[in-house]
Amino acid sequence: MALSSLSPSPPRVTTHSSASSLPKILHSAASNFSFPATIYVDGLSTTTNSPPDYSKWRTHVSFFPAFFNNKTKNVESIKKELLEAIAPLDRGAEATPEDGQRIDQIARKLEAVNPTKEPLKSSLLNGKWELIYTTSKSILQVQRPKLLRSRTNYQAINADRLRAQNMESWPFFNQVTADLTPLNPRKVAVQFDCFKIGGLIPVKAPGRAQGELEITYLDEELRVSRGDLGNLFILKMVDPSYRIPS
Repeated sequence: MALSSLSPSPPRVTTHSSASSLPKILHSAASNFSFPATIYVDGLSTTTNSPPDYSKWRTHVSFFPAFFNNKTKNVESIKKELLEAIAPLDRGAEATPEDGQRIDQIARKLEAVNPTKEPLKSSLLNGKWELIYTTSKSILQVQRPKLLRSRTNYQAINADRLRAQNMESWPFFNQVTADLTPLNPRKVAVQFDCFKIGGLIPVKAPGRAQGELEITYLDEELRVSRGDLGNLFILKMVDPSYRIPS
């Protein structure tokens, strides 16, 4: 008998093209997993009768946790910088042009790492937000004596109902509600429908009381928005369970 007939056939190794250099990950239930299995490591596939060893593949993806941790730290660092810059500015009423420029620059850094790409589809949008900074002079009421300005402003949004509500605190407690019409996954047209003087006396809003609002950053505690007149709004979440009264 020839010696070649007794020798085992060499294992077949199939080399993929360089375009397939990234490892493939196949997910299946353990009950459906059978051997021999094909292992993909560094562009090579081979068949084996023992469980696959993913240690080589693991060395190629171990940087992912560090990557995401660094990204999270970067976001938190920008948020901290923004909040510290806002703190002494009385929601923007005391901001100089230089302050406003700095806040805008920091806000743009935060918008660049926005984790919520489609905020109108996110439950994080729902609830009651406190306005902590804006460039809107009409909201800040800078033309009034300081004692006659509202102390706190809130905005509630119910994305599921496409409703919004703006509220002032003491001394006036005025409110206004609005319908929202999505223009894209992060921008809405705003049509105000009813003012409440002192939070009690209803007055129908005129048809021209309208605008647009784009949500440029959203997470569970901070929201950044920009209006169609170029105003910047920065808000913090105060009550995620709040719902606008019908």
